[in-house]
Amino acid sequence: MEPEETLDPTDWESLRILGHKMLDDMLNHLRDIRKQPVWQPIPMKVKSKFKVPLPKEGQDRETVYREFIENILPYPLGNIHPRFWGWVVGTGTPFGMLAEMLAATMNPNVVGGEHIANYVEEQVIEWTKEMLGYDPNASGIIVSGASMANFIGLTVARNTKTDYNVIEEGMRAGKKDLLIYGSTEIHGSIDKAIQLLGLGTKSLRKIPVNENFEIQIEKLRESIEADIQSGHKPICIIGNAGTVNTGAIDDLNLLAEIAKEYNLWFHLDAAFGIWCKLSTISHKLVEGIEKADSIAFDYHKWMYINYEAGCVLVKNKEEHLNAFNFSADYATHHERGTSSGDIWYDYYGIQLSRGFRALKIWMSIKENGSEKYGRLIEQNIQQARYLTNLIGIEQKLEILAPTKTNIVNFRYNNGTTDLDTLNKLNKEILFQLQEKGIAVPSNTMLNGNFAIRVAIVNHRSRKEDFELLINSILDIAQSLEKKVII
Repeated sequence: MEPEETLDPTDWESLRILGHKMLDDMLNHLRDIRKQPVWQPIPMKVKSKFKVPLPKEGQDRETVYREFIENILPYPLGNIHPRFWGWVVGTGTPFGMLAEMLAATMNPNVVGGEHIANYVEEQVIEWTKEMLGYDPNASGIIVSGASMANFIGLTVARNTKTDYNVIEEGMRAGKKDLLIYGSTEIHGSIDKAIQLLGLGTKSLRKIPVNENFEIQIEKLRESIEADIQSGHKPICIIGNAGTVNTGAIDDLNLLAEIAKEYNLWFHLDAAFGIWCKLSTISHKLVEGIEKADSIAFDYHKWMYINYEAGCVLVKNKEEHLNAFNFSADYATHHERGTSSGDIWYDYYGIQLSRGFRALKIWMSIKENGSEKYGRLIEQNIQQARYLTNLIGIEQKLEILAPTKTNIVNFRYNNGTTDLDTLNKLNKEILFQLQEKGIAVPSNTMLNGNFAIRVAIVNHRSRKEDFELLINSILDIAQSLEKKVII
């Protein structure tokens, strides 16, 4: 018989020494991150190192770690840097990094049963409901992000608002088209969820927005009425609490009233905007979130939790349970042992393999307290207004959308260039900001205009970072105006 093997080290002490070095290196990296470029292009020579054949025999750990230091660590997305403001991507924290190490050490599958990780997640859900002022009897589950949270919330909405048993009979049993309503600014994950639910994208009614990029309430009502008259079955309204494009927040109270009037499910996509609730100054921006039947949001955006960590809350626990409950011989619950316990997260989502995401959230909330998060969120909102003011001072910079929360959309405009050339100019400015490692905003299109878009969910950003951004844009633009932009 061949000797039995394991993946544990034969020399624990050498691994301990390497582990301490890795930890020291990463803490130093985070401490000194401001000295690094925000982002840099990956050389072809480095990319080629990830086209090598499959290793058949193992290498020593020191060599593997050295390759990480040389070929992986220097080429990140950049979101841990103080001047990263692209898309809506959070920063994480050093303590969150350490919490991830602890979670990986325990390595539980957090599906259910009698082990402590389930109770940690339950605690996080309870704290979250308290922070948001949501129904204390609501159910919830931590998921990968708001995309999965939207899918779960809309699944419960579909199953609850149909007049037949969609779980047993499927979508073919329906005699009417099921319709869902949201603004033209809703997130792309909504489209994906509706496709996966078998509703088809034609069932999603995208309602126009006003000049503040908020859903037009009267247009929504007109669409619902017209669909009812045409024999369709409206089932759900989706509200936005912080759109990705502009940070706009719909009138949640009015949407809740309309949903109640027509007996519709009110789902709230609040991926990042929901955390305005923690600010003692800006909490009124999200008035009405407590009226939603389900809410999808992230911890890894504006709560600065390390990726990945999202959540969905459902006001009616029984309806949530009915959508995902299942039974199998291999998943029998018992009164004693590891299969006992009252917490079973596989009944509230689709995953039967779930990591210990809750630990980093639990440890981070205990480290900082909810009030500090509220101050940081308000700090980002004030930074967005500071940037907006800086833009307003400059004659050749132009705001393209109202700054309602933490997102600023603007462009360089010399006042003499046609739209097509102006869009190309701003696109090139964006590229150079990123490629020179100065800053990483992202972009969007607003009314045909290419917008440089700054989304601030970064606890490391300071006012001088936004001053540097503006000065760099003006310098780059001045240089580009002397050239022909192709």
